[in-house]
Amino acid sequence: MTSGGRELLKWIAVLLMTGDHLAKVFYGGYVPVVSELGRIAFPVFALVMAYNLGEPGADIAKSVGRLAVWAAIAQPAHALAFGHWLPLNVLASFALAASVVWAIRAGRWWLVAGLAGPLPLLVDYQWAGVAVVVAGYALRRLHGSSAGVFAQLLAIGLLCLYNGNGWALLVLPVMCLGHAPVSVPRSRWAFYGYYVGHLALFAALAGFAG
Repeated sequence: MTSGGRELLKWIAVLLMTGDHLAKVFYGGYVPVVSELGRIAFPVFALVMAYNLGEPGADIAKSVGRLAVWAAIAQPAHALAFGHWLPLNVLASFALAASVVWAIRAGRWWLVAGLAGPLPLLVDYQWAGVAVVVAGYALRRLHGSSAGVFAQLLAIGLLCLYNGNGWALLVLPVMCLGHAPVSVPRSRWAFYGYYVGHLALFAALAGFAG
């Protein structure tokens, strides 16, 4: 994927995520089309992150730390917006998935078992979410081999089972945009700030409305 293509995908995912969150916070959890398209947001973010983790020289431990910090910052706003503390927000899901990738890369299989065993129960998208990131990383490292493709399709299938519908399959054609020769500036911190900010805003508005 191109750098600009990956940024484009993230902005598309941000738009879809925002619509899905609006539906959940203000419209009883469901808005036709908006909610269905929202099922694409997580796998887009997950596969872009997996691609980045698979880049030569990627500092996975640094990514884990950054995701964990932002997950902790976002959690109070997430809890206020959605009315529950568990499962933890999606940044915690990504931090856990990146930790599993780090453990795999380090060959610490006992740690892989510990991280991927009970802990996904505490985060959004649970084992299916972790599987999408790990499979995406494998696909990147295996250079698109048939084994990597199979793992990715299996992980997306698990995500569809978790969601209770097949809308996440639309991520497959959407990811083709990642190869687009476009110029979109990188804005890593903007995504984290937006995630926290929009949850805080939605929580405040929901509080006023209530």
